[in-house]
Amino acid sequence: MSELSAGAFRRKPLVVQYPSLLIFLGLLALFTLGVTVLSEGFGIGVISTSFVKTLGKTLCLCLVALAMDLVWGYCGILSLGHMAFFGIGGYAIGMWLMYARTELIVIESLAGQALPPTAQEISDGIATQIFGVVGASEFPPIWAFAHSLPLQLAAVVLVPALLALVFGWLAFRSRVTGVYLSILTQAMTLALSLYLFQNDSGLRGNNGLSGLQNLPGLGDVPQSVVSVWFLWASALALGLGYLACVAIVSGKFGSVIRAIRDDEARVRFLGYPVEAYKLFIFTFTAILAGIAGALYYPQAGIVNPAEIAPIASIYLAVWVAIGGRGRLYGAVIGAAFVSLLSTWFTGGQAPDVNLGFATIQWVDWWTVLLGLSFVAVTLFAPKGIGGLFDLIAAKRSPDRHGADLGPDPGALREKEANE
Repeated sequence: MSELSAGAFRRKPLVVQYPSLLIFLGLLALFTLGVTVLSEGFGIGVISTSFVKTLGKTLCLCLVALAMDLVWGYCGILSLGHMAFFGIGGYAIGMWLMYARTELIVIESLAGQALPPTAQEISDGIATQIFGVVGASEFPPIWAFAHSLPLQLAAVVLVPALLALVFGWLAFRSRVTGVYLSILTQAMTLALSLYLFQNDSGLRGNNGLSGLQNLPGLGDVPQSVVSVWFLWASALALGLGYLACVAIVSGKFGSVIRAIRDDEARVRFLGYPVEAYKLFIFTFTAILAGIAGALYYPQAGIVNPAEIAPIASIYLAVWVAIGGRGRLYGAVIGAAFVSLLSTWFTGGQAPDVNLGFATIQWVDWWTVLLGLSFVAVTLFAPKGIGGLFDLIAAKRSPDRHGADLGPDPGALREKEANE
């Protein structure tokens, strides 16, 4: 094989195939550095601690939006259940945070006794403190590994992966597609949220897990510092997640999942294991969502079943559509844009609009505005915000690298055209 032919089959580096990768990672690093310098914990105090937490949570939402874009925008699976995996990740890390923090409180309260407390007394005290709100005083089986941080971190990844693997295998092997698959994912999310609302679910029912912002053993560390730590962790997770998604959508694998999105039957006819590709993407994105949830809820301070309700997954699809489906950076832009705008409207910072006959209070009307925005984007700008970059790129002349400029072989070459 000639050197030219060998070069044609040599895979280009990711940064060459996707120049936006370096741009995205660079902007993310600059953003993280800028917030750190302006924060109260490590900088000059221009940005408040509460807003640093908001920005950190926004980065987590960008990560789960990235997962949604990979499974929907690239593979064509409209999942309305990925926020369930997001919530599972939050519950997994929240169990350890509540256990470890309560353990310190119980040990301190029993320290004044004449005899040192036994391990059973400490365990009973922890269980009473955590589950007294739902009328229980014993640990349910689901809390068997709550004392171990490594095991709960493993659960952040393994539990969403296992649920997605089982659900995806059952759905994809039955060749459930389209709206029927979306309904199934929504039903899974609804069933999970209804189960968690029960007090005997083992996760405190609608009370959820609270006080997650208090890191065990770090009571002397101010929240201004902790918030920046989580911002760093969220930025790192988003950067690595973006890199992993770019690696997946590039090359032959990325071409196959796009083909599955466009014409699944033809890809199956060509001999590709369609179900295996879809199952991998579904499971991988569930893991990304679980990691995002594990970083989000310690910054939010509480996780409860309402966070897993089907409406949350619908919002997630809206973010991706507004940002631009099928563009990884578009999903990030959409999630960040809608999340920060929602914070502004629902936080009472947006001024009310007096129409004379009625007053629009954005706290109540924000969801209506969001719904109208989704309809408008679907009808008039299907490429979303990310499509603006296509308009910019279209204005530049194509880089043909000496390719034929005409329909016939040997037509005017680029070099000749420039002479």
